Amino acid sequence: MNRVIRILAVVGVITLGSCGLNRDQGELTGVPGRKPWFHPQPYGTVYVPTGTFHTGQSDQDIFRSYIAPNKQVSIHAMWVDETEITNNEYRQFVYYVIDSLARTITEQTIEVENAGDNYTILDYKKKVDFKSEDLDQMYYSPAERFRHKKQLDTDKLIFTYQWIDYREAASTQKIPGQDHRKRFVKSTATPIYPDTLCWIRDFAYSYNEPMTRQYFWHPKYDDYPVVGVNWKQAKAFCKWRTEWLNRYWEAQEQPITEEFRLPTEFEWEYAARGGRDNNMYPWGGPYTRNSKGCFLANFKPNRGDYMGDGGMYPVRSDAYFPNDYGLYNMAGNVAEWTNNAYSESTHQFSHDLNPDYQYDAREDESITMKRKVIRGGSWKDIAYFIQNGSRTYEYQDTCKSYIGFRCVQTYIGRSALDKR
Repeated sequence: MNRVIRILAVVGVITLGSCGLNRDQGELTGVPGRKPWFHPQPYGTVYVPTGTFHTGQSDQDIFRSYIAPNKQVSIHAMWVDETEITNNEYRQFVYYVIDSLARTITEQTIEVENAGDNYTILDYKKKVDFKSEDLDQMYYSPAERFRHKKQLDTDKLIFTYQWIDYREAASTQKIPGQDHRKRFVKSTATPIYPDTLCWIRDFAYSYNEPMTRQYFWHPKYDDYPVVGVNWKQAKAFCKWRTEWLNRYWEAQEQPITEEFRLPTEFEWEYAARGGRDNNMYPWGGPYTRNSKGCFLANFKPNRGDYMGDGGMYPVRSDAYFPNDYGLYNMAGNVAEWTNNAYSESTHQFSHDLNPDYQYDAREDESITMKRKVIRGGSWKDIAYFIQNGSRTYEYQDTCKSYIGFRCVQTYIGRSALDKR
């Protein structure tokens, strides 16, 4: 018996020694073995450093609307997509949802037991047989088919994700004896297929059927910005992109990074200015042409010469010159969703440290509460709307042929230059 006790004592000393707890000599040294970590750059993004700038109009407020008065704000560093999300990038998301739906229907799942929380996850190691009759429910019924082609029913492509409402968590009082976290751990299900009919719906008495038929799927438009995606779909894409990347880091036994998300309208404007202050356009300004007379963005110049800038509709997401941060098409091409709710007085009441006004309206709420800020102007807008300080809105459940988005990821740490 004494021998067994001595063996256990030795094992205990070895175990503590391996954790480093017997090496600190009683001093406060922190938990040992934690390696230095620097935020890896997500593919397709550029670094925008921490800084301060004057937000708001860079031109005369002729109508005295006061919806974008000047205000100095400070923004934390972030990784920003160098281009708008393209059709082909969004298609990766669509394919993922199609694949997940097929695995759900064919019950390709794995049972997981985790401290009494038993659940199932999809088994992505098995190959899906898309010719299986079990998957016929994914397609249009024979009565709805066009020319008898077996086509996917895109209304069934729904992405479901969990998220934490930190603002509600911060303002909710914890009640002893009750499940507290379930009140702000929420789940959202979002149909994710782009509305290709927006090309016809947006323009009355205008022939745009070829764009409806081809823009999202044809390889010619792979590198063009995705449109027909509403605010909720853009947020769902960000959540999927976060899960997709974090799954890789967890497989590598590495720390996960911050989540991808839509930028706040002030982050967007700060990035669009490219490190300059009070500049009218991302390239500086105050003109929309360079010294050779060439337009510097895709918008609606003059009195409606859509082709005057080289693009009648959206152009490639990397067209024209980038701004000083390396970001393409922060002016024109397609307007971009931001994370913020729209209010005419946001600049007056928002904080000057990472200002952020959020409100996710319910379906039964007033349409006014569903307004979300869009920035940057688009291929069909006049020059005023592509100015850095211009702000307008669209409704969160509305899809347009001239609105896309790009993602940002908050940088973890003070500066990306610290590792040097």
